[in-house]
Amino acid sequence: MELEPVKSIRIYEDIVRQVKALIADGRLNSGDRLPPERELAERFRVSRTSVREALRSLQSRGLIEIRAGEGAFVRDVSVEALIEPLALVILPHREAVGELFEARRILEPAIAALAARRASREEVGEMERILEEQAREVAQGRTGMAQDSALHAAIAEAAHNRAIVRIVNALLDLLSQSREESLLTPGRPTRSHHDHRRMLRAIRRGDEAGAYRAMRTHLEAVEKLVTGSESFTRARPVKARSKGPRKVS
Repeated sequence: MELEPVKSIRIYEDIVRQVKALIADGRLNSGDRLPPERELAERFRVSRTSVREALRSLQSRGLIEIRAGEGAFVRDVSVEALIEPLALVILPHREAVGELFEARRILEPAIAALAARRASREEVGEMERILEEQAREVAQGRTGMAQDSALHAAIAEAAHNRAIVRIVNALLDLLSQSREESLLTPGRPTRSHHDHRRMLRAIRRGDEAGAYRAMRTHLEAVEKLVTGSESFTRARPVKARSKGPRKVS
């Protein structure tokens, strides 16, 4: 690890900043043990008291775990764990819900395009299974909410990027109540299923631009139902080159 001598007046905060940067950069990973207090004090060129204050701050933020007699260890910090505590503050405010939908409109169409490029036969097959189950749920008069979430999560998985999976799951969790309310609108579960079918067809044939458009159209319709207004902006369609048909059974 490369650590800088601490120059800040609020010494422990500078230590916290450097340790957080090491975790963000992947130079400190989940389960890694931090050097002992004495060694940290020497390398930071500060007192052990400042190191202890920094470690307590890092522990209170959920970034490390201090085990008696063993030392300080980096915790497994997920995107969901960072976002979940904000839910109670964010969700009561309609404008904040709109901002979360805006985040979905920016992220998920691009993720669908990635899925069209990267999805395996098995992943496409899993999406098909989810949609068949959603069709049965909708036919029986239910919302198909669980399958709706599962399909969006499966598309994120097919992008083959772990950060994307975590971010999408966090957004879906934060908006779960709003999304469920939208599915109570008469005819919406059937429309949602048709939207999902359109996405899957594009992903199946490797059509990145088509997958992008299908996801974008779907999200705009849901957002309009939830917020009662059109989306804030209409982004330009992704300039993705459509591929030839992919042979997926």
